[in-house]
Amino acid sequence: MAAPILSAYTLPREMAMSLHTQSDVKYASSELMAGITDCGTLRVEHRHVPAGAYNPVTSSCTELVIILSGRGTVRRTGNGQRQERVALPGTSWLVPAGTHETQLELDAPLECLHLFMPSSLLERSALADYDIDPGRTRLAYAPAVADPVMAHIGGTLQAFMRGGNDDRLFCDGIRTAVAARLMGHYTVERRSAPPPAPKLDHRRLKRVLDFVQTHLADDLTLDALARQAFLSPFHFARLFREALGVPPHRYVSERRVEAAKAMLAADGASLAQIALATGFGSQANFTRVFGKAAGMTPGQHRAQCRNRRVVVG
Repeated sequence: MAAPILSAYTLPREMAMSLHTQSDVKYASSELMAGITDCGTLRVEHRHVPAGAYNPVTSSCTELVIILSGRGTVRRTGNGQRQERVALPGTSWLVPAGTHETQLELDAPLECLHLFMPSSLLERSALADYDIDPGRTRLAYAPAVADPVMAHIGGTLQAFMRGGNDDRLFCDGIRTAVAARLMGHYTVERRSAPPPAPKLDHRRLKRVLDFVQTHLADDLTLDALARQAFLSPFHFARLFREALGVPPHRYVSERRVEAAKAMLAADGASLAQIALATGFGSQANFTRVFGKAAGMTPGQHRAQCRNRRVVVG
């Protein structure tokens, strides 16, 4: 059963009209479960938002959405920036005032808290409460931020709304807490592009390739190769594939097959000896991997090399 809509505070007409959320237009097909208004500087709406396409608008105030329950992909575009993320409980989605949204779609229903604040709230709070240059409080169009603090605020607000409270002091505290969190974690300055990921530069790549070539007979694990590049196994595997187009294990297998071909052509060692020298471990494994890569058995490849020598001779 939906919670009752809480009555708004009695405000002077000019203040009550100052916060135009446009939420009834933007979320026309959603169900408003509860809402509170605090003096024109904070409005909280508890909505059940079904799957589907919605009516994006150019926001006149800042909107923060805290996902309470559900899981679904959200596709949205604001100021030409297209985002597609999975919405999970506890994640926060921010639409700064003035953002021109042109797309908003959900592929599954979500239960959300929508917090609306006037565009000037952060600027005033930054200067008055924190002595921060208001020019540094420009908010980012942020999707799916896993923010435990905002999730806690959302849970507190949800409980407050269900209890039918009408506590001005509480709302003032929530407004201050949200403003502080936004300034601390959601500004464009703080959410700028992360530092570039480490790259597998030529020097490190050569170190790895040389190590592979000289240790073919050894057990070449991903950890061992990653240590040569001074990277974690996860990052190394990704960067190695980006650099050479194949994953590390396939590259090692290819080098072993090439080394085995050279030894087969030299015709001086048995298949078992070649298998051990090139890191295949056993003749059976050598035959299996070699056959898959070369399209013939090691013995057939050796015979082919002999025939070539006879023809050339």
